[in-house]
Amino acid sequence: MDWLRGARPANRHCADDFIGPCERPEGQGTGVAREPLKVGLAGLGAVGLEVARRIEAGIPGLALAAVSVRDKEKARRNLPGIGERIPVVTAEALAEACDLVVECLPPAMFRAVAASVIERGKIFVPLSVGQLLENWEFVERAKETGAHILVPTGGLIGLDAVRAAAEGTIRSVTMITRKPPNGLEGAPYLVERGISLKGLNEPKKVFDGAAREGARGFPANVNVAAALSLAGIGPDKTRLEIWADPALDRNTHRIEVDADTASFSMSIANVPSENPRTGRIVALSTVAALRGLVAELKVGT
Repeated sequence: MDWLRGARPANRHCADDFIGPCERPEGQGTGVAREPLKVGLAGLGAVGLEVARRIEAGIPGLALAAVSVRDKEKARRNLPGIGERIPVVTAEALAEACDLVVECLPPAMFRAVAASVIERGKIFVPLSVGQLLENWEFVERAKETGAHILVPTGGLIGLDAVRAAAEGTIRSVTMITRKPPNGLEGAPYLVERGISLKGLNEPKKVFDGAAREGARGFPANVNVAAALSLAGIGPDKTRLEIWADPALDRNTHRIEVDADTASFSMSIANVPSENPRTGRIVALSTVAALRGLVAELKVGT
């Protein structure tokens, strides 16, 4: 994991990495409750709304403090309390009132919300992970401001194993993504090359290259490839294939890793959410990541 070592602070040695200094607060361990971690959600689409509902249903240690949405009336219909108990603010203002901000926005809106969170030294949870590769200066800036960036596993599987293998030597990482054609339509890579997926009646490989290029060409489709590359050997060495397969009704990902400690392959078939580009498990992965910040017991790397 040499490519990423410079992006990691040197003082990460305790379980409280994201919620405070390594010295535990006075009274911790004696039954004294912490203040809930205040969560801000930038976007209430298929992922953001599910995350909001689960926090509102009750997750000890987490509180939904503010949201940013384009359509306030729709947000109020979908989530009671929006605009009253839960304030609606601009995406850039979320970090003023919240301890952490979850970014669930279109890729084009990534920079503004990322900058506001990083500059205030808060916790940034990006779901548009491919945009992090395109804006790596935020990682460098986080070292200076004390901010933390937490990338959820999302619609993938086995990032803990990849991270563990990366502490040794990984020789290769390959990811093969297969999606129904409607889950890839409109991707910049396809539009720029005039590739149409309409009427497709057999699997078609639409991309074969480095994860960085794939994340750039399919910004709303393969954020999992960006996350995999960050966990392992980097976006330029991680190989990615993307297939459009009309026989599928699920988004599938298979990863193959060859390392000095283990060789392994894993696959997952995600049920699409209301947004065909995103699996239902992405919201639950985000909730699990947030829960891990405040839970007394955290399982996994």
